Amino acid sequence: MDSHRLRLSPSARASTSLLTDKYELTMLQAALAEGTAERRCVFEAFTRRLPAGRRYGVLAGVGRFLEALPTFRFGPAELEYLAQHEVVNAETIDYLATYRFQGDIRGMAEGEVFFPDSVLMQVEGTFADCVLIETLLLSMLNYDSAVASAASRMTSAAKDRPCLEMGARRAHEQAAVGAARAAIIAGFAGTSNLEAGRSYGVPTIGTAAHAFTLLHDDEASAFQAQVRSLGVGTTLLVDTYDISAGVENAIRVAGPHLGAVRIDSGDLGVMAVEVRAQLDRLGASGTKIIVTSDLDEYAIAALAAVPVDSYGVGTSLVTGSGAPTCAMVYKLVARENSQGVLESVAKHSTGKPSAGGRKATARRLDATGRAVEEMVVVGPDEAVRAWRPAADQRPLHVQLATAGAVDARWVGEAGVRNATARHAASRSELPRGARRLSSGEPCIPTVRTVP
Repeated sequence: MDSHRLRLSPSARASTSLLTDKYELTMLQAALAEGTAERRCVFEAFTRRLPAGRRYGVLAGVGRFLEALPTFRFGPAELEYLAQHEVVNAETIDYLATYRFQGDIRGMAEGEVFFPDSVLMQVEGTFADCVLIETLLLSMLNYDSAVASAASRMTSAAKDRPCLEMGARRAHEQAAVGAARAAIIAGFAGTSNLEAGRSYGVPTIGTAAHAFTLLHDDEASAFQAQVRSLGVGTTLLVDTYDISAGVENAIRVAGPHLGAVRIDSGDLGVMAVEVRAQLDRLGASGTKIIVTSDLDEYAIAALAAVPVDSYGVGTSLVTGSGAPTCAMVYKLVARENSQGVLESVAKHSTGKPSAGGRKATARRLDATGRAVEEMVVVGPDEAVRAWRPAADQRPLHVQLATAGAVDARWVGEAGVRNATARHAASRSELPRGARRLSSGEPCIPTVRTVP
């Protein structure tokens, strides 16, 4: 096997096969009965529009989806459920008992920025291969990309100041892991979520909450206990009672080399200025200030001129900062006909059309390396497959899986590292003004062209 391919052990994780919609299986049943389930097909994932006012999106969730593919299998428990509840017939259950995804997947590398009609992922295989994984693919890409898109706006607003992810308690427990991973890809420096740390090797952060201070007879006693346990490099939460007194207690207990203080309430801009001045008067000029409390990208931008060293973000991040989904869809664009010829297909539904045919995609750059337009190449299948970009066009698709075998570069810790690097490089290509938080159109147009 190629060293870049990976097949995760099915026993390593629970089956992901029922993380799907019922109609994926009922379509399979009908296709099996008609003899069309094995027809070769090409499906594509894309979004028709960005959330209102957004200038770009960020693709995330690719690695999580690829990690879930090897366990998209129907074991005895899953098959028993389908039979007991008569979800599909016996012939379909027999087919599912040996089902393994055997298709090919190409798409944008995780971390890439995207625009309306960007071809995010292309799945090729039998109809059965492609249709069964639709819901799993969309659920992961839609949520993770929403978080990464919000996170990118936050890290852009923060500039060189670190952003810290701490939204686990505001999300479903499994979504929280995906959110932490997506935030890291978009430039966050650490997460409070330990499962994300274990699964993806990302830095974890956290020291104490208000409950720890309230546990003790007074604030100074709480600070003493924390410093004794975690050292003077720790972060002390100073707003349980009075912030000014809290800072005084923090430096009295830890000394001038205290790592940081955290402010979690009040007017953060005003308080950060006052706390910075107080720390400097106390000789703690190296002690940093971390602010939390319902931050989003706009609040972070508003604090740009304030002496804050890092931002802790929770609720707004894990809910996509007002855009909790990217409205991605997954459509059949080519299928083998009854004569065995692959032909283009498309839907023409009002307001929800799709463009038929396999596509290639690239980003055209100007002489300075700035993105000018998103190119979607459409035409006869063989011509699209043979198309190669010009010197000023950066191809966007990479191979993600071949004959069901996942490329190891895109999963696990390596996947997160590669996605983080890809996002930083991709975002740096955007034209000036693309990272403004004010509402606007996508920062580059998407154009269709022929091979």
